[in-house]
Amino acid sequence: MTTEAANLLVGASTDFLRNFSPFNRMEADALGFLAERVVLGFHARGTDILTPEMGVPRHFYIVQRGKVQARQTGSTTVTEYDTLTLSAGECFPIGAISARRPSTNAYIAVEDSFCFQISAEDFLHLMQISPVFHLFCTQYIASLLNQSRQQLQTSFAQRAADQQTMTTTLGRLIKKEPVSVTAETPTRNALELMNELRLGCMVVVDAERRPVGVVTQSDLLPRVILAGFDLARPIGELMTANPHQLPATASAYDAALEMATHGVRHLLVLDSEGLLRGVVSERDLFSLQRISLRQIRAGIENAADIPALQRASKDIRQLALNLIAQGIGAEQLTQFISALNDALTRRIIVLAREQHDLIGIDFGWFAFGSEGRHEQTLSTDQDNGIIFRTQDTKQVGEARKRLLAFAGTVNENLAACGFPLCKGNIMASNPDLCLTLDEWKSRFGDWIREPDPQALLNASIFFDFRVLYGNERLGDQLRSWLNKSVKGNSAFQRMMAGNALKVMPPLGRIRDFVVEDDGTIDLKKSGARLFVDVARILALRTGVDSSSTVQRLRQASTKIGITPEETSAMVDGFNFIQLLRLRSQHLETEHDSEDDNRVNPESLNELDRRILKEAFRQARKLQLRLKLDYQL
Repeated sequence: MTTEAANLLVGASTDFLRNFSPFNRMEADALGFLAERVVLGFHARGTDILTPEMGVPRHFYIVQRGKVQARQTGSTTVTEYDTLTLSAGECFPIGAISARRPSTNAYIAVEDSFCFQISAEDFLHLMQISPVFHLFCTQYIASLLNQSRQQLQTSFAQRAADQQTMTTTLGRLIKKEPVSVTAETPTRNALELMNELRLGCMVVVDAERRPVGVVTQSDLLPRVILAGFDLARPIGELMTANPHQLPATASAYDAALEMATHGVRHLLVLDSEGLLRGVVSERDLFSLQRISLRQIRAGIENAADIPALQRASKDIRQLALNLIAQGIGAEQLTQFISALNDALTRRIIVLAREQHDLIGIDFGWFAFGSEGRHEQTLSTDQDNGIIFRTQDTKQVGEARKRLLAFAGTVNENLAACGFPLCKGNIMASNPDLCLTLDEWKSRFGDWIREPDPQALLNASIFFDFRVLYGNERLGDQLRSWLNKSVKGNSAFQRMMAGNALKVMPPLGRIRDFVVEDDGTIDLKKSGARLFVDVARILALRTGVDSSSTVQRLRQASTKIGITPEETSAMVDGFNFIQLLRLRSQHLETEHDSEDDNRVNPESLNELDRRILKEAFRQARKLQLRLKLDYQL
């Protein structure tokens, strides 16, 4: 090949690569290195480009034209959710060639395809000379998560479609023929029809069935009864003209916004010609899945008894399904769940206070564990306590007695609403967890001074606290004292670090994952816990006040020199594990279960397996930092 021809090929390769990430951001010399060394290969439809049986990959591939399918090996059926299709500009196999191990996936040309390829040695050299390419290969979890969420939306789409949500069009909500009268109809006749059909709103139309007004039940007291309106007069004199209306193509969300904006409870729905199609009421919208955070909270805050709160608890689970179907991330989803569970707990506390005499007692209701971290999933038991103070130390005993009786009522009502009683008795009705501020300081101080295994276990539970109801300043004072006590105690930190390293990420040396006898991984104990434990130690070490794992990682990382890119990858890894837990819990269980945090890696699609491996690698990086920092 002549020099001129070679230059033309390099130029063409460079032009192609510049259309795709990360090559469009790659350093000029690195891009030149890549363009000079790529070779274009042809792969006929159905050809295996790379399989696990081929051993350690000898080449890195960039799809130039066509489509390549990454399949989970061992799958008996091939579906959209079990595979990942790569098209122009996408690369493979990143993980296997970086780790110099056989690929865990089979890459097959699903149509006649061309792929650029470079040798494994050139790939590794490119990672060394290009920071951009290195970052892409080592921290690509965020982009993979976006793809995973898209696939998840597809998986949940049918379940969400089977149930009407706030994205449902108003036309689909209308199930009955509209009932209307003309403006000349005597008011008595119209009201009798409303009563007979149990209508909350009567629509007044013209001769062409175009709405001209409405009369609602709320109009009757001020306009008819108190005003002494003559029922023989036409309803046109009583109606509200120019009623609020929306087209049938508008969504339930649009209707809710219209009602909230204008303070009305009924909206008229019109067809494409402006004729009456039906009426949508506030109750109709509220009887959907109640996926609006504001609507569910309103239902909770207005609940007058425990049965009403039990219904709200079920609504929270339905909210989760719909939000998953909409592609909401795990961090936002767990925050929604925690916010609603907080509102539920507060309402239970308020109702319980009406049954108990707590006058003169200044207290705060503690949330511990996942609730204390704003990380509740759909399956969680109770972890709570009480912090209080009295004006006189002589009143402590009497105050505790009253608080314990109150806490017993709250704990039982929480159990009735779907939060099982804690098997370890970590509940506010336990006298050991209903303490004054000074008693909590003394309890924490004992664990810090003598960190035996039980003390370290207690610290992992109770140090993740926040005041959910009551005097938040009591919790703030305890947090400030705790941070000062631990920050200067490197021996206690080291003991906590050693305890955190007892559970390692379930990554295998030969196989992808180390699984238990039943072939599953416990995503709580062997996944989320790894991030939670490290984040807690980093927060105590750096004085971070937040109890949230994600916020602890973000805030502590800036103080100890972890780059924003590394932090984002760690947070993404933790959030993905949380999302897998939520998916498993919602699909498999309606109650607390020993198996609701387990996942069989073989049941995951190729993309989710890849992200799960990367998530565990991020956990391993965090643990390695602890090991180095505390010389363990």
